[in-house]
Amino acid sequence: MTIKVLFTDIGGVLLTNGWDVNSRALAAKKFKLDLEELNERHGLMFDTFEEGKLTLSEYLKNVIFIRKRNFTHSQFKEFMFAQSKPFNDMISLTRSLKSKYNLKVIAISNECRELNDYRIRKYKLDSFIDAYISSCYVHLRKPDKDIYKMALDVFQTKPNESVFIDDRLLFVETAESMEIKAIHHTDYDSTARKFAKLGLKL
Repeated sequence: MTIKVLFTDIGGVLLTNGWDVNSRALAAKKFKLDLEELNERHGLMFDTFEEGKLTLSEYLKNVIFIRKRNFTHSQFKEFMFAQSKPFNDMISLTRSLKSKYNLKVIAISNECRELNDYRIRKYKLDSFIDAYISSCYVHLRKPDKDIYKMALDVFQTKPNESVFIDDRLLFVETAESMEIKAIHHTDYDSTARKFAKLGLKL
């Protein structure tokens, strides 16, 4: 069966993660925050935040600015945004496969709205990603099967006509349980080989 659609994660595949445990550790060090408290409060707000039911400002008010700080909301947001970096080899691979095989490229990602929007603009993801089934837009998060089903339904794609790539094994396993071809991304070379085995060779 010919693959027509490439479903891809963003953080951990095309870009670094937007706001992960490493970023929070860096933030705690830079802004002299209690990391344990930060992670505890983040954990309580995390799902609601990524499902687009909290703005970034509301998240920061509940997680960071619970008391007076010697830095501003804007300074902290700037730090958060600066954690995003591109994986240029993976962006190039995705562009090349899209062009060669006339694929639709659809992002399925767990991301808060402000970071998602910033990352799309900053790294010109619109130049090769056709649409975004992002948690902040659809109010569903991986590994909920409904977010995968939504992507298939919206783009009228059969599971065996699509391939999904993610750096989180659980999310890959969820896709596979729905008969979507799936790739667990760990590095560029192994991912390129896995694409080749599916008939998507550069």
